[in-house]
Amino acid sequence: MKVKKQKVSPRQKMINLMYVLLMAMLAMNVSSDVLNGFTLVDESLTRSTENAGVQNNTLYSSLGEMMAKNPEKVREWFERANSVKEKSDSLYNFANELKVSIAKEADGKEADYHNLKNREDLEAATFVMLTCRNGEKLHNAIMEYREFMAGLVDNPAQKEMIVNCMSTDIPLEINLLNKNWQEYHFENMPAIAAITLLTKIQNDVRYIEGEVIHVLSKKVDMGDVRVNEIKALVIPTSKNIVRGGDFSAQIILAAVDSTQRPQIYIDDTLLDAENGEYAVRCDRTGDYTLNGYMLVNDGAGMQTRYDFTQNYTVVDPTATVSASLMNVLYAGYSNPVSISVPGVPANKITARITKGQGSIKSDGKNGYIVVPTKIGEELMIGVTARNDEGRDQSMGEYAFRVRQLPDPTPFIEYKDKDGNTQRYRGGTKFSKQALMGTNGIIAAIDDGLLNIGFKVLSFETVFYDNMGNAIPLMSQGAQFSQQQKDMFRNLGRGKRFYISHVKAVGPDNVERLLPTSLEVIID
Repeated sequence: MKVKKQKVSPRQKMINLMYVLLMAMLAMNVSSDVLNGFTLVDESLTRSTENAGVQNNTLYSSLGEMMAKNPEKVREWFERANSVKEKSDSLYNFANELKVSIAKEADGKEADYHNLKNREDLEAATFVMLTCRNGEKLHNAIMEYREFMAGLVDNPAQKEMIVNCMSTDIPLEINLLNKNWQEYHFENMPAIAAITLLTKIQNDVRYIEGEVIHVLSKKVDMGDVRVNEIKALVIPTSKNIVRGGDFSAQIILAAVDSTQRPQIYIDDTLLDAENGEYAVRCDRTGDYTLNGYMLVNDGAGMQTRYDFTQNYTVVDPTATVSASLMNVLYAGYSNPVSISVPGVPANKITARITKGQGSIKSDGKNGYIVVPTKIGEELMIGVTARNDEGRDQSMGEYAFRVRQLPDPTPFIEYKDKDGNTQRYRGGTKFSKQALMGTNGIIAAIDDGLLNIGFKVLSFETVFYDNMGNAIPLMSQGAQFSQQQKDMFRNLGRGKRFYISHVKAVGPDNVERLLPTSLEVIID
């Protein structure tokens, strides 16, 4: 892996310089004092390694305490730190085993690499590292460790530091001699020099381990969103509570960064509002859902996305006004009834008859049709509404008096000169031409509030001759009979006749004789 050269720390410069100097002096066959120099370097590196180990253990302990307090937040980085410790200890212990093997090869089974006697032995390192192929294993372990540790950091400078510190490159001139890394470092190398090199590798392991653990410790809080303002908020499930219902709310602490507002998107459209207030005009009733997300910068400068959704219902503005003396339903008739609950959509309202006889059903247009069957009794309609929690709640019962439909009024229906339908109710002059253009009479309750048609079964017309004698004639059902039409033709201006004894049946199937009569004055 080829990388750019990085400025080496003073500590690393000192170690490298001492090691190169001693190697150069050894190559010049300098006296045994040089070997003492290796011993001094090894002791110095050992102390430095032990200090680094103590610092690393402190970091591990700190991560362990954070893990115990907040496992959900720390678990990922704690597990990575354990992997770092496992890999570092593995390479460190392997290097230590090689130091023991070299020392035993030089001094025997009771050898101590801290107090090596045959420091100048040139065969021990060659045998252990090359003949037994441990040098190749060490080379591969260093490369694997280097790649693993570099993969745990994001900073390019830190990656480069790890690669340079654990470099397995060899000088170009050595490459030309076809020597590999292990041959370059351990072939015909004095035992003390080989042990010192292995101590240096151990020192590098602890140094890199500490750097990576520092990075992982910082990442525990790096994803947190920084806040400088905390508010207590109450978020109710509904602001409109019906008597007998429950008020429920979520009470939370909301933490915000007043110096850095999140970016809010409603259906992928950025909300242009610093305080996060959102408003939309509701022109149609129904159930709706508000979808969106927020982008928040965390401690690492990375953006984190938080999705949100909120359901809401739009209802028509309603006001229920009723007169106590008008709560009447007509038996046998499909009475239209409007039922509404403020703040509750029509599809969440249910009505049923709780007392009395009859039927009730939805008209499909946010209303109901009530058909009582027994005159004179009281009919009770119970109303329930489904609240935001999905629970049905009684909204009360409402009483109605059941009455028989009132008698209709008979009239003659005709077309005026503009083609509009008109109703002649008697007592005024009526065009003979309009009279001759009609086929009969109709009857209906038409008082401006109700418009209920009745079927006319029969009626009677009464004419008076010149002697003042009454001439009654019967109709053909709701139609004028031929005799009645003949009498119409003979009527002059100012003459009059009467329509009476009208029999009709309404939607309640009750046949009745109308008490009123219709006076027709010919114009």
